[in-house]
Amino acid sequence: ACPVCDQELDAHHRADDGPAYLTILIVGHLMAPAIIWAFTTFRPDPMILASTFTVGCVALSLYLLPRLKGAIVGLQWAKRMHGFSLA
Repeated sequence: ACPVCDQELDAHHRADDGPAYLTILIVGHLMAPAIIWAFTTFRPDPMILASTFTVGCVALSLYLLPRLKGAIVGLQWAKRMHGFSLA
């Protein structure tokens, strides 16, 4: 339960695939121009470019995913969707 409003935040409140789709959208839009810029500016070996940006994409995805899930569950709470009711 939330310590501020006593709202139950059990496992039945789900965000489904929304956070994953938003994460892919954001990471893709941030990393694609960065990859193009790095390739045209520095001309690194393709394996170095791929390994560097793979690590960057995974790190950014792992950072964004729980925050986007919290944002979607928060939106569901604010709109009283999917089982959220007034506390």
